[in-house]
Amino acid sequence: MGRFRGSITKLSRREGINLAETEKVQKYLDKRPYAPGQHGQRRGRGRPSDYSVRLREKQKLARLYGIGEKQFRNLFEEAANVPGVTGTVFLQLLERRLDNVVFRMGFASTRRQARQFVGHGHILVNGKKVDIASYRVKIGDEISVSDLGRKIGFIQENMEAQKRRRVSPWVELDAENFKGTFSRLPAREDLALPINENFIIEYYSR
Repeated sequence: MGRFRGSITKLSRREGINLAETEKVQKYLDKRPYAPGQHGQRRGRGRPSDYSVRLREKQKLARLYGIGEKQFRNLFEEAANVPGVTGTVFLQLLERRLDNVVFRMGFASTRRQARQFVGHGHILVNGKKVDIASYRVKIGDEISVSDLGRKIGFIQENMEAQKRRRVSPWVELDAENFKGTFSRLPAREDLALPINENFIIEYYSR
């Protein structure tokens, strides 16, 4: 699956979930709770096959985190070989991606924007620039915005907006100083994801 560069709103309507996790996209979903296109309201009337249900669940999660099929499958196979509940371990590996942590801390309003900030070198990990979106953050790592990045209007606006929101419980944020710490791995109940990861396990186990 290639990197999607089209409308995240249309893709969210196709998958039936808020892939951007923003209020703007949610408003569109509430207004048009059906797939896009001429026949969007008529789709899905028949009973989908078991394979289709599991495929769609896999696509939802991959698109939520903005990851291509090869990288997504590699992460799943890694999770399957780690002690613990495979579905939870898999979600934790996704959450540890640097672009996702930047999004969770509020430096970016979407994961797509977070990926751009990381790629442009505006994000530091323990004081060192890291420009790889898939970089795996460890417990205790400090994530901060570079001096140049702090002058970017989007990042400043995101930080102001984040001060009015509740930060994810597995990260600690110092919004005034544009930095935060990845304090622990999220538990499954911490992640309010509209995903059934067991379907994804079944999809890759077929």
